[in-house]
Order: sequence, then C-alpha cells, then structure tokens
Amino acid sequence: MAKKKKRKSFPPVAAEPPRQQTKSGSMPQSRTRWELVALFFVIAIGGTYLAVWMKPRNAIPEFTFKEVQRVPHDKEAFTQGLLFHEGFLYESTGLNERSSLRKVDLESGKVLKQLKLSDDLFGEGITWFGDKLIQLTWQNKTGIVYEETDDGFVETKRFPIDYEGWGITDDGNSLIVSDGTANLRFLDPETFEEKSRLYVRRKDRRVLGQLNELEHFGSKIYANIYNSDKIYRIDAKTGSVEAIIDLSGLWPYSERPGREAVLNGIAIKPDSKGKMWVTGKLCPHIYEIEIVPK
Repeated sequence: MAKKKKRKSFPPVAAEPPRQQTKSGSMPQSRTRWELVALFFVIAIGGTYLAVWMKPRNAIPEFTFKEVQRVPHDKEAFTQGLLFHEGFLYESTGLNERSSLRKVDLESGKVLKQLKLSDDLFGEGITWFGDKLIQLTWQNKTGIVYEETDDGFVETKRFPIDYEGWGITDDGNSLIVSDGTANLRFLDPETFEEKSRLYVRRKDRRVLGQLNELEHFGSKIYANIYNSDKIYRIDAKTGSVEAIIDLSGLWPYSERPGREAVLNGIAIKPDSKGKMWVTGKLCPHIYEIEIVPK
C-alpha cells in the first residue's frame, strides 16, 4: 500500500491590497466632503420638520376684519368704554376735566344724554349690571354707580378700589375688571369685593399685559391691549388666549391726531353673528366690522 505524501505547508495567504492613504492618513477628501454635505441636509431638514411640528402647538389663530360700515363719532371723545344696552350705545370718556358718561344714537352718532364728571376724575370703563350703570375711574381709587332717568344719569353710589381702573364688563354673575396688567378681577356686583382673579396667558404661557377695554360675549372675553391694534379673545374660565383679531389698517396711523389716539372700545350686539363695533380714543368714526380669517 502506497504511503501518503506528507503536506509540507499550507498554501500562502493572499496579500491584503494596500489601503488608499491621504496625506493625513484619514479617509479620502471627496468622501469626507460628501458626508459633510449629507450631514448638513439632515440637520436642515430635521430642523425644518421640528419647527413645523412645534409651531401648531403654540400658534394662536389670527383673524382680520372686513369693514361693514362706519358712523360718526365725536373726535374729541377719549373713549374708555363702549357697550350696547337696549338698542343704544353707551360710552365712557376719559381725561381730567373732560371725562363723561354718554348715551349715543348709533345711526347718527348723536349724543342723546351726557353727564360730565368732576374735573378731578378720570373716567374709565363702563358696564350695565341689571338696572345699574357702573363706571370705573383710573387712579382715583373710585368706582361710581348710576341710574338712568329720562333726564340723564344720576349718581347713586361710590365704592373704593385699591388698584387702577381700566376696563370693566360682566358675565351675568360677576363684574370683570382689568387694571392694566395681565389680571382680570372678578367682583361681587353688590359689595364690589374681589371674589377671584384670572391671569391671562398665551399658549406659550407668557402673560398678556396691559389689558384695557373689555367686552364679555358668550363664554369669551374680548380685550383691547393698550397701544395695540389687536383685540384678544380670552377664555373666561381659563384665561387662555384663544384668538387674535388684527385691526391694523382700520384706522390708519396717518389719520390719527397723535400718539394717544389708539384703538379702544369694543361693543357686541346680542345678535352680532360674527360682527362687532369698535372705535378709538379721539377717533372720528365708530366702525362696524365683520371678523374673518386672516
């Protein structure tokens, strides 16, 4: 029987091809360049997606307006409060020595009744509660209650306040008062004592300051912001800003008599159907507007 030949060694291992080297011993420059480009696009696209994804969470719906009509308004009236009551427009005006309480015919803008406040009082917002007409003053620490007679307005009571009076409205149960901050104070309509307080905030939790003239409608509060052409719609239970109504261009700045001539005054009829009446301090018009998507 023949003997098997012994295997002297294994076949030689194939040599590994030499790696391509750069001057620094790193990856090729062309490959590195494309990786950087790809990384840039990943960051850009990812950042854009993140921004789009986050925006709806904090965005507040914005609306604009369509002018329906305008009626004459006393251009000397420094409007502080505006409201409808039994088919008539009631207005409070401010400034020392010029403050007043008025009943106005909406169609003609004619002042039907007027009570001039004493020269030391600076009139602010007004609201009707039952058969009482209630007016705030600015820094006089005083609120005033009136009744309306055939001959005009008769003061029946004064009550103290320990804050600046700005705007006032009511929800049928409480008086709602602004003081120029982000606070809305809910007052007992008989004792005028504060029952609760609401802080108005945006969806991003920032507070909304300089709340001025107020109007309650449905379960919402509409507020002018001092020195702004925007009206904010606020949930009356949570204080959250639900919508912004941008009135830019309604009363052009070129037609305003000075820096104090700002939009102020919101009045909504019970059958408004998406419309409201607005004006401003020293404004020659009261505007009826329809609220439309922006």
